[in-house]
Amino acid sequence: MRRIVITGQGAVTPLGADAAATWQALAAGRCAIAPLQSVPREGLRAGNAAEVRDFDPLRHFDEKRLVLLDRVSQFALVAAREAVAQAGLEFRTSGMGARAGCIIGTGAGGELTHDAASQRLYAEGNPRLHPLTIVRAMYNAPASQISMEFGLTGPAFAVSSACASSNHALAQALGAIRSGQADIMLAGGTEACLSQSTLRAWEAMRVLSDDTCRPFCKQRRGLVLGEGAAVFVLEEYEHARARGAPILAEFAGAGMSSDAGDIVFPKVEGAASAMRNALADAGLAPQDIGYINAHGTGTPANDPTETQAIHAVFGEHARQLMVSSTKSMHGHALGAAGALELIATIGALRTGVIPPTVNFLDADPACDLDYVPNTARQQRIDAALSNSFAFGGLNAVLALKRAD
Repeated sequence: MRRIVITGQGAVTPLGADAAATWQALAAGRCAIAPLQSVPREGLRAGNAAEVRDFDPLRHFDEKRLVLLDRVSQFALVAAREAVAQAGLEFRTSGMGARAGCIIGTGAGGELTHDAASQRLYAEGNPRLHPLTIVRAMYNAPASQISMEFGLTGPAFAVSSACASSNHALAQALGAIRSGQADIMLAGGTEACLSQSTLRAWEAMRVLSDDTCRPFCKQRRGLVLGEGAAVFVLEEYEHARARGAPILAEFAGAGMSSDAGDIVFPKVEGAASAMRNALADAGLAPQDIGYINAHGTGTPANDPTETQAIHAVFGEHARQLMVSSTKSMHGHALGAAGALELIATIGALRTGVIPPTVNFLDADPACDLDYVPNTARQQRIDAALSNSFAFGGLNAVLALKRAD
């Protein structure tokens, strides 16, 4: 089987304007959850979110290009540029674009474009919508824009599986390289979903916290929405070595499953199956794992279910694991969540710093693992999992190993 490594990463997140700044904030335990600025808070029961602040698209795109780009594509393109630069790639002149592709996950797509169109049509009574509404809002816009930017003529498409979108996209990119369809894939996730309609819809489900995100904590009150993007360069190992590329981590395997149960409430068996599948795909034993970046939404249902699933998979070794939810810092970026969390997982493998679960108060007896509360921990690890579980019972888990 072809080995796959990660040779570049880029990010635009509530914690930082790039991947390095995002990791530094994660390691420092900095929380980006704060009162909303981009959306009026009046009438909202949950007025906090993790926003990407001070993002000026004109610093990255000219006005002609911006007409085509929803915020969700802007984030993805900026993150992809950083990842490609770190990997030291130039696709067009080298001819590598013919053996390269792009798969990007998003849960909501061009939500701000949809919101603006609805405002114009229904609130203002204007039947003439912007002629580029469709190409800005379509779910494949970020992947298509990235493929056009770099001249990637291999497999390129979108994945949308709610909060598991990024991990599913990365798993599909892993498969594309393993199968020989490509030597290089750009993959990750992007989300820009902080609109009035999205916030109201999530409020209606009564799963939003009215203060902050406290995963696995007795006082947890729900999730906090976030936004942002992270994109990674996945590359066949020998291909990367031949060109002297930096290797950030080995992408050892991925596991996927479906609960085939409730549309909202997670099942222990589904989450456990995805973790087992990831371990088997990576050729890892449970005791090889030192850290799990948990899905950890901070909702009453998710956290104990994920805890039980970890116990089911890891047995006695579960007590030795470090488990943290970085959603406590960058919020729940829905389809981009797994990509943001991969920044944290790679950082832990590279530096031996385990990012904490912040905002943690009292332990919940139903959540009885080591959640690295409030303060990062220094401990070398050789392998890690990153969990993403979505509404609809869709589960995707990534397995990574420290670079040789």
